[in-house]
Amino acid sequence: MEGLQGKDEEKHTSGGTSSDTVCCPECGSTQVIEDAARGERICAGCGLVLSDHRIDTGAEWRVFSHEEAEARSRVGAPMRYTIHDKGLSTVIDWRDRDTSGRKLTPTRRSEIYRLRKWQIRSRVHGSIDRNLAQAMSELERLASQLSIPSSIRELAALLYRKSIIKKLVRGRSIEAMVAATLYAACRIRQKPRPLDEIADASRVDKKKLGQCYRLLLRSLRIKIPLSNPIDYIPRFASELSLSSPVQLRTIEILKRSREMGLTIGRDPLGLAAAAIYVASILLDERRTQREIAEVARVTEVTVRNRYKEIVRVLNIDSQGGFGQGHQ
Repeated sequence: MEGLQGKDEEKHTSGGTSSDTVCCPECGSTQVIEDAARGERICAGCGLVLSDHRIDTGAEWRVFSHEEAEARSRVGAPMRYTIHDKGLSTVIDWRDRDTSGRKLTPTRRSEIYRLRKWQIRSRVHGSIDRNLAQAMSELERLASQLSIPSSIRELAALLYRKSIIKKLVRGRSIEAMVAATLYAACRIRQKPRPLDEIADASRVDKKKLGQCYRLLLRSLRIKIPLSNPIDYIPRFASELSLSSPVQLRTIEILKRSREMGLTIGRDPLGLAAAAIYVASILLDERRTQREIAEVARVTEVTVRNRYKEIVRVLNIDSQGGFGQGHQ
């Protein structure tokens, strides 16, 4: 059975305009046979061996199944921006065992301890590396607390690295800049989080967080898409334990509100909360205004005012079978 690597197959190549085209000096033919197993190039016209010292850049082992190929693969982990050195450095394992699993001798253990200590020091040897190490640790903590997906974490880490290149971090709090980049990444990926929620999780003042966010927009020239109330619906509905029909009705109400111009100049959080309140009443899955306001991080007055506007503009009183008295 032939292996997947190092097969004794011959690959035929025809001449063309490529710069790698080989011409036979005897017959002038460009039809060349490449024998990868023997490392030879042979003319298909006259049989002349053109070269016999081709270097095989493939693996030195052979495999006979896809599972065996994956098991023998020696590639490392992908490069990640959320690691301060992008995951390109090596790490000495904390377990004091050799490659066979046997415990190390006391002398060897003390030697490995010193090597491990200097390895950690060598990974963080500059001011930028120390800043990135602290910032990426804070980003991981903040993203884990807010349940942010890895794609948004990577984008936030990339924005923070760009802010370091622009020297925006100098003289500013690392926690505030990390929170600002995470907030911007959520907005870019259209998975927005309220500014109050990120400020509470990062232990940074909301005003300072807003200043850092506006600085990022100006300096990095980031294009943030307009905030859409629909982007908040899945998470709010999940926290309120609402069913899928309620979510669909809420999205329908918000789309109709945008067509009527009701979303212009209004807070998307308040509109999302009010639309959820209307849909929950229409489908008899009622939630109080206080519950919705706490999830959306708005006041009950905001929910009530947006609710009245939606009911009045969309004429839901006649279509939904209830009036404004159901506040």
